[in-house]
This record gives sequence, structure tokens and C-alpha cells, in this order.
Amino acid sequence: MKLKSFLHVAALLCGLALGSNAQSPNLSAYKPDQKEILASYAKTAALDTVLRNVVSNNEISPVWHTDGNSFWYRKNMPARTWQFVYVDAKTGTFKTAFDHRLLAKSLTKATGEMQNEGKMNLIEMFFNDNGNAVTLKAEGKWYKVNLADYQYLKATDTAYLRYNIRRPLQNKRSRWAGFRTPRKSPDGKQEITVKDGNLVLKNLADQTETALTSDGTSARPYGEATWSPDGKTIVAYLIDPKKTKQVHYILSSVTGSTRGELKSQDYAQPGDEFTSYQPYVFDVAAKKQTKVATDVIDFFGAPVLNWRDKDNRYYTFEKVDRGHQRFRVIEVDAATGKTRNIIDEQTKTFIYENRIYTRYLPKTNEFIWTSEQNGWQHLYLVNSLTAKQQQITKGNWVVRDIDSVDVVKRQIWFRASGVNPGEDPYFVHYYRIGFDGKGMIDLTPGKGNHSVTFSPDRRFYIDTYSQVNVPPVIELRKTADGKKIKELERVDPERYLDKGIKLPEVFVAKARDGVTDIWGVICFPSNMDKNKTYPIIENIYAGPQDSFVPKNFMPNSEMQNIAELGFIVVQIDGMGTANRSKAFHDVCWKNLADAGFPDRILWMKAMAKKYQNADIGRVG
Repeated sequence: MKLKSFLHVAALLCGLALGSNAQSPNLSAYKPDQKEILASYAKTAALDTVLRNVVSNNEISPVWHTDGNSFWYRKNMPARTWQFVYVDAKTGTFKTAFDHRLLAKSLTKATGEMQNEGKMNLIEMFFNDNGNAVTLKAEGKWYKVNLADYQYLKATDTAYLRYNIRRPLQNKRSRWAGFRTPRKSPDGKQEITVKDGNLVLKNLADQTETALTSDGTSARPYGEATWSPDGKTIVAYLIDPKKTKQVHYILSSVTGSTRGELKSQDYAQPGDEFTSYQPYVFDVAAKKQTKVATDVIDFFGAPVLNWRDKDNRYYTFEKVDRGHQRFRVIEVDAATGKTRNIIDEQTKTFIYENRIYTRYLPKTNEFIWTSEQNGWQHLYLVNSLTAKQQQITKGNWVVRDIDSVDVVKRQIWFRASGVNPGEDPYFVHYYRIGFDGKGMIDLTPGKGNHSVTFSPDRRFYIDTYSQVNVPPVIELRKTADGKKIKELERVDPERYLDKGIKLPEVFVAKARDGVTDIWGVICFPSNMDKNKTYPIIENIYAGPQDSFVPKNFMPNSEMQNIAELGFIVVQIDGMGTANRSKAFHDVCWKNLADAGFPDRILWMKAMAKKYQNADIGRVG
């Protein structure tokens, strides 16, 4: 929302009172005159410029070399200049990559263009000979520079590692995403086609065709056919397509016309019919069709199939029921069509499907699965033959995401929050744990919200962590044991405070149950008069799909910009939002209108008791 729009809405809402005002009678309401208002707007507009003058390295982008033993990055310096830093990851040696004055002089001579030693635009660059030479691209041409004497030659070997540090360690697939399967059989001798809604098997040698079904039509066709890995079985679906219904709206302000314009768009609503899929299995040799004994799939599309290793008589698929109250992993016997549930999770509220993670391990007939079945999101190892579950992670904390699974070492790399007592329970840390639930290592022990990037071979990683009012610390660590090799960057918060920048404050109060902690942040005006009271504006988005209070360092924000105009601005994660316990999240079940209001109101009342300048009689 734009600042002016936000303030307009805030002005309309500031009459909302949360109860009697407990401020000291000696405090009066802040009522700025025109001069003060203009000065506040000017100060807000200047915040970005002030921030640019704070020398900081709140994040770095390491460029790793091919051997994975070293990297370089660009480091911000005073007067909006920068230097390049070379790091030996094995030893932790940290040094200026080269003499910037001498290199600028050499590149000026080589390119014919003046190079500023503090602002050299070097993006494509790698070091040779243990850091004693550098190959780089300047003004569109490649050069190799000897760092002993800064003599240069035109470079011919310009191949270097192009590695995206932000790339996920594993690819993840949404259950909403479609997928393609080959029409040809694994041995390449046959092909599946669909004619007049029916499944046809074509022999590619003599082009003969054999119909596998006869009850398909153009209105209800067979499709989404896939082969078993051994080519003995085909799985396909009798599909009942449903067109998504439309919603309609009117554009009331059409340029050049006084008439409204009717618009329509596809928009599925609760209760609408979805396209459904009835699964069948086909014995290719016998040309036999068998209906799979399971419910019709009418939520998401045809599922991904996971075949049992070395025994393609069996496969599994995942099924999410409409209403999100049941999640199953179903095994099918392709010879008989019979099924059994390996996982059958049910709840009276809802299962947060977007957070369900599964990773199938066919070689060992196992899979990794996440579930909130014990009240917290945790990891489980499931035996797909016996359906036995073994809980891997345990405790009153939340597994937030899975980065990768090491099948050989039987380890899981994951993120979690709430593990460390005394910390904000939303702070994300990175961990590694064995399939057996043993040997859990916190790869990111520092207090704060963490983000990690790995070296190409994952022997090293760079951990960046911060809090809303604590600038980032950036560390190089060893993956094997998580030990710190070198602190690369740290910024003293005084650098910001000395520039007059007001950092947010964290505040915690009890929820409606009197037990659960509710976390939020407060942005105060930097020039707040201790003898005045200020109206409160809540920055709110209370959707159940996530939590929203910022956790990373926040030296400037829209919230602070508004606070500078004479408000106390807050943001709160009340009950019904995600990333806490299932009970915390379940408050939103059939209760979206709640939006955590009871908790947010209590939080603001508690905040006003501590901060006498907060006028709880004016909240918007």
C-alpha cells in the first residue's frame, strides 16, 4: 500500500479505541502544526539517503572458485566505494584481494578507459595460482593480471565456475503442478495413444494398434497414462472434465465511457465440481484392465506415481481430500487393483497441505514425511512395506523446511524455529540430523534469524543472521561439524543510531489463553516527545498461510516511514497464523474473521502499559 493511501485509511480508523487510556495525566496528545508535519515528511523522504551513507555489509555474494577452497566478494567501504576481498575457506585467511590502486592503473592502460580504484565494476572474475593472479573481464575484454607486478596479458582461458548460491539444494514439486510421462514404453517398442477417448497400445515395429478400453468418450476420455519402469503395467485414468465456473464483475470507471463494462474470469469456489480421475491399471501382456479400488481423485490432478524398487507390481501415490482434513499415501497392487493406506492422516480441523513434505527412497522402501500429527510439524521416517512410522525430530518446535536429504549418509538437512529456549520462536536456524533421530547439529548457533548459502561442494557455508534491531553477522563455517572458520562481517548498530536512525523494538505479550507468547515489533518516531502521546497504527496482514512480523534487520521500512509522521506503528502475529504449534494455527479453522484480533488487542494493551506514549484510545 502506498504511504498516502495507508495514512488516509489510518486517519479514518484512528478513532477505534481498545479501552480506557492508561496514560499518565501529565502527557498530552501529539498534535503537530504544519511546520512540524512538513519537517516530518522531509525527514522520512531523506531516510533512504541517510541509510546509503551508513557503511555496512548486511549481506555478501560470494563467488566461489572451481576447487571450492576459496571465494571472493565485494565489500562496501566509506564514500560509497568498495573493495574486493579474497577468502581462503580452508584456512580462514581473509585479505584484500589485490592492490586496488595498481590494478586500476593496469586496467586503465589495458582498456583505455579510466578506472576508479574504489569503484571498479568487476563482475566476472576469478583468481589463479593460489590467489597470485587474477583473470577478469573489464570493458568487455578478458585480461590476466599477475598480482606480483600487475603486468597484464589478454586472457585466453576464461572458463570459470558459474554457481548460483541462491539455488535450492533440491528441486521441489508442488502437488498442484502437472507432469509429463513418456508415451513410449521403457524398451521403446510400444507407445500409448488416445483415440476417440480410449486408450490404444501401438506396436512401433509393425504399427498395429490394440484398444485397451472401449468405454471412453470425447466427453469422458481416458488419459494421463504412464508406464511402470519394467514396462509390464500401464496406469491411466478415466477422466471426467469439469469446466471452472466464472465470476463476474463490473469496471465502473472506463476511459471514454459512462457505461460500466462487464468482465468475467474463471474462479473455482468451495463446492464447485472439479475434474475427477478414476484410476485403472492395465496388464500390457494380457491386455487386461483393472479398476483401482480407491476413491476418485477429485482434488489436484493425476498424481505422481512411486514404484516399488525391483518389484513393479506395487506403486504408491498421494491423495489430498477436498477440505484438507485427510492426507493419504496409498499403495496399489497393480495385479489386483487392491489398495492399502501406508499413511492415513486425518484431523477435525485442517492439514496444512502446502507444508507436507515427502521424499521417497525406493532403494530402501522408505520415505521421509512431515506431519503435525503430534501437535508440531516434525519429520518422520516411514517404512513403505510395513507402514511403520519412526519420528525423527521431536519437541515443542517447528520444522519449517527441508533443504535436502542425503540418502547415502542417511541424513536430513532442514530448517526449524523454536528449538532454542530464550529466543524468538520464529527465528529460523539450519540443522542436520540422522534418519534415526540422532546426531542433530545446529549449523547456525548464533542468536537471530538465519540464512545460509553453501559452497558448490557443500564443504563450507556462509551463515548470515540478524534481528530486526541487530545488524547482520556473517560467518564462514565448516559443514562437517558446523565450526566457525572466520567471521567475515559484523556491523555495530551504533553506526545506524549515530545517523539518527530509529531501530524497531521487539515486544512480547500473552495471548487470549494467558499462556502463549505473542510476538510483535514496534516502530517509534525517532524524535518522539516523551511528554506526548501518539496514536497507534497496526500494520496488519493476518492470513493463515504464514507469519508476517519481520525478523531480519530492518533499519528502514514503510512502518518506520509512517512512524516518523507522528505515529507508533506495530505489527503482530496473533493466533491463527502459521509457524507455531498446530493448536496455535487451528484458531483460524472456520474462523478467518477472528484474524487474531483478541491476541492483537491484548498485545496492544500490554504494550501501552509499558510505553506510556502509546495512545491506546486512538488505534487504526
